Amino acid sequence: MNQSQQIKEAGLKVTVPRVKILSILQTTQQRHLSAEDVYKELLAAGEDIGLATVYRVLTQFESAGLLVRHHFEGGQSVFELNRGSHHDHLVCLKCGLILEFVEEVIEERQRAIAEQKGFKIEDHSLVIYGICPNCQSRES
Repeated sequence: MNQSQQIKEAGLKVTVPRVKILSILQTTQQRHLSAEDVYKELLAAGEDIGLATVYRVLTQFESAGLLVRHHFEGGQSVFELNRGSHHDHLVCLKCGLILEFVEEVIEERQRAIAEQKGFKIEDHSLVIYGICPNCQSRES
């Protein structure tokens, strides 16, 4: 499915900025991008789309369910495509590297704890903050 179809299916009008931004999110090697990262990619591609438009489109995509916004340590929001599968994150406090992982033992434990406390889980996330191997080796 192309970007225009995805935008339509999300209930949004197809515009050039939306198509360009969705294309960047789908083709970049980096899965977690800030609005500034998207803006830099647009500039590098010779696109004339302002930073305010990037913020607006990312928020619209989030509201439409195309993206998930994360608020990791450091205060800057990052966005990733909503691929419909749950995963958790490891975040390096030095360089900002974000790694995704899925661990069924952790998922089962979280479900059990919620059940013990009488909670019905609607959504959850686990973020582990630490120092990645590259930053550890630079410190040594």
